[in-house]
Amino acid sequence: MQVNADLHIHSPFSIASSRDMVPARLREGCRIKGLQVLGSGDGLHPGWRRMWQESPDTGSGILVVPTGEVEDRDRVHHLILLESWEDFERLGERLGPDRARFRTSGRPRVDLGGEAIAERVHALGGLVGPAHAFTPWTSLYASFDRVADCYGTEPIDFLELGLSADSSYGAGIGELRGVPFLTNSDAHSPSPVRLGREFTRLSVRDLTCGDVLEGVRKDSVVMNAGFFPEEGKYNRTACTRCFRQFPLGEAVALGWRCPDDRGRIKKGVLDRARELSDSPSTPRPPYLHLIPLGEIIQRVLGTSSPHTAKCRRLYGELVAAFGTEIAVLVDTPVAEIREVHAAVAGAVDSLRSGRLVLHPGGGGRYGSFSFS
Repeated sequence: MQVNADLHIHSPFSIASSRDMVPARLREGCRIKGLQVLGSGDGLHPGWRRMWQESPDTGSGILVVPTGEVEDRDRVHHLILLESWEDFERLGERLGPDRARFRTSGRPRVDLGGEAIAERVHALGGLVGPAHAFTPWTSLYASFDRVADCYGTEPIDFLELGLSADSSYGAGIGELRGVPFLTNSDAHSPSPVRLGREFTRLSVRDLTCGDVLEGVRKDSVVMNAGFFPEEGKYNRTACTRCFRQFPLGEAVALGWRCPDDRGRIKKGVLDRARELSDSPSTPRPPYLHLIPLGEIIQRVLGTSSPHTAKCRRLYGELVAAFGTEIAVLVDTPVAEIREVHAAVAGAVDSLRSGRLVLHPGGGGRYGSFSFS
């Protein structure tokens, strides 16, 4: 069977996360979005594990896979997938003596390198790989030029692309040949604008945690779906203060300081991926570029936010008519969407055919889009 999976989110115990990130709201968000598999996020936090264990599924059909993210001593973030909550409890015992930090942060920092973390995860039968691997902060390729420089002799089981990259950004990096690419939301809110904004379609034997891990391990990725890379906050090289964008050569010549306000210039994901590419691009599963339905509705209605009552009402009508947000964006014939709302149908048609203008993000500010 094929399932839509978002394997990287955060709990209310993580910094800048919504208090609404609770099991019931997340399961409902998955149902509305069209996700069958959700990574729990923050699996090392005992309070979060307890919340899931005390909130059994009552028929939603959403499989929750225990997942978590840690920051290592080099400030690289790692995404971890395990088969059970008990495995995360055991992992916490093996990551160091200071377990108190697991009770205070959903995404804790541990005093270990990537190789030691991966070794401990693999000993428990889990999977590990770099989170948002290309972003200029707290990522594999922000700190290192090669996977082995971070993970040593331990293999990575996947690589998470992040919001500012799609599959093409890693397809020309020789060391990633054979490594599955995952696309996940990294959501801090259960809003459908955030949850599932990127997801991975996997082929799995059955809807179990073990089979989902096996699907990732065997690279049973059918499709990646997510942002146009230009929409990400770090796609282009830009000043982190005023967000002015720079060609890479100019940023180097300026010593990575913006001439307008002396803000720090951060290398964008596009430029970093080009630096790392060292071989012909290898084939990858299809990457479907999507824009959250709420943001499309916001543009169509001309509102200030996708969370206005007007936007939420139309969003609810479309989901009620066609089942899920992903069904509206991907599967429903445009003619049928037009019966509910003609302007949204036109926007979805433009999205599917690529008739839109992208305004790239960089330096920490999201990109945007407009329909041509």
